[in-house]
Amino acid sequence: MTVDEDELYGADENPYALALRPARGPVYLRLADGRRIRMPVHRWHARPTVADKTVLDRCIGPVLDVGCGPGRLCSELLSRGVFALGVDIAPRAVALTCALGGLALCRSVFDRLPAEKGWQTLLLIDGNIGIGGDPRSLLHRCRGLIAPTGRLVIEADPSDVDELCTARFEELDGHSGPPFPWARLGRRALRKVAEDLGLSVTDQWTSGHRRFVTLTHRRSFSDCPDLGAR
Repeated sequence: MTVDEDELYGADENPYALALRPARGPVYLRLADGRRIRMPVHRWHARPTVADKTVLDRCIGPVLDVGCGPGRLCSELLSRGVFALGVDIAPRAVALTCALGGLALCRSVFDRLPAEKGWQTLLLIDGNIGIGGDPRSLLHRCRGLIAPTGRLVIEADPSDVDELCTARFEELDGHSGPPFPWARLGRRALRKVAEDLGLSVTDQWTSGHRRFVTLTHRRSFSDCPDLGAR
């Protein structure tokens, strides 16, 4: 029996269902003011890139991939022997992740999740710092998911931007999904939000045009080792 692809994806009613269609042409993020940003859908469905591998190399298990999409990072981590779990609100994304051999839950990051306060690495890649349109609330939630020794590995916007907005996913012909809250943060804005939440930037790097930041719980003075006189 064959299944019509539009019927298959039509059952998935979350805002970015359009972006989960491989080989269907470009997909854009249409902002409320009319700007249009092309989404790297081809990357989501491909093998990890050189930039992705700089992220993967910094992952210590267990890893929680928030907004995992089709699961390229989860499946690659598992193939490396690093336990990773994806979380995504789209049933289709979860199905694609599992098809690649990954593990994923169809759930919001704001829902109850397994092993809260026990994850050593939490990923917010591919612009997922924008989830929910409120980076402060998102980072506060993610801070509560990682272990005291854990880390947040986040992809920042390549431009120096600090923007809360409403957006839609849109195909080349103008067909679009429903509106949803979103955010775009460059490294400077991300650092400011992190500092307000008691998180420290412990690493930042650039790979090609992509920019990344690692955040950890800020250590208090009492947490620091006594080095004594030298």
